[in-house]
Amino acid sequence: MPMFPLGTVLFPYVLLPLHVFEPRYRLMLRHVLDGDREFGVVLIERGSEVGGGDTRFDVGTVARIVQAAELPDGRYALSTVGLRRIGIRRWLADDPYPRAEVVYLEDSTGRNAVAERENAVAALARVVELARQIDTRVGAPPELADDPVRASYEAAAAAPIGAFDAQRLLATPDAATRLALLAGLLDDRAAELRARLDLDDGAG
Repeated sequence: MPMFPLGTVLFPYVLLPLHVFEPRYRLMLRHVLDGDREFGVVLIERGSEVGGGDTRFDVGTVARIVQAAELPDGRYALSTVGLRRIGIRRWLADDPYPRAEVVYLEDSTGRNAVAERENAVAALARVVELARQIDTRVGAPPELADDPVRASYEAAAAAPIGAFDAQRLLATPDAATRLALLAGLLDDRAAELRARLDLDDGAG
């Protein structure tokens, strides 16, 4: 599968806009657009998106191109959506562009997934409420799907967490465990925001 290592995590069901300018990825996209319009996205563990030589995580997501525009100078503007998780069996040569042998990873619901979904929804709402006290431009939390698997990815994409924590969530094998992990990360974020608010109140 053609692969696009990035500095961000793509979750299934989630939209990801991309701006493609490196020659090797322009070539990849021409091949992808002539085929099934799908490629893999993985997070870069160490290194840069540009130039190669990076180290990559071994769990990623299949992206499907839903819109593509080739610009006059050969760059591409893309709209993609995550489809399903993949595991990297082995990386192939990066010439002419990164490719890997992949396996599709199944998603299970896990135990108590409905309850874990509600916990994650509440945790996300608490973080948003606190963040709004700091910045009124913060938007409302998204409406999450009823399906716990889909909701786990939608909540993870909306959560104010770093890329490595997002990768931990992506690599988690079932929705219930993913939602529980996310709720814990959100509780940590809420504690940080409360501490910041308390500090601001003390300074005032």
